[in-house]
Amino acid sequence: MESRLLDILVCPLCKGRLESLRADDELVCHADRLAFPVRDGIPVMLESEARPLDPVADA
Repeated sequence: MESRLLDILVCPLCKGRLESLRADDELVCHADRLAFPVRDGIPVMLESEARPLDPVADA
């Protein structure tokens, strides 16, 4: 994902910063503990499409 796009995109829930996880093709909001999918290079910024983060992953 282009860094310019990542600078513009924010979490649709809290408007917080997102982190790109290239290995998983996801954009992660650590504040809301959600991972938004990136499909065919296009971020899907819908709460209904996001998956909750594993609570153990940040430990």
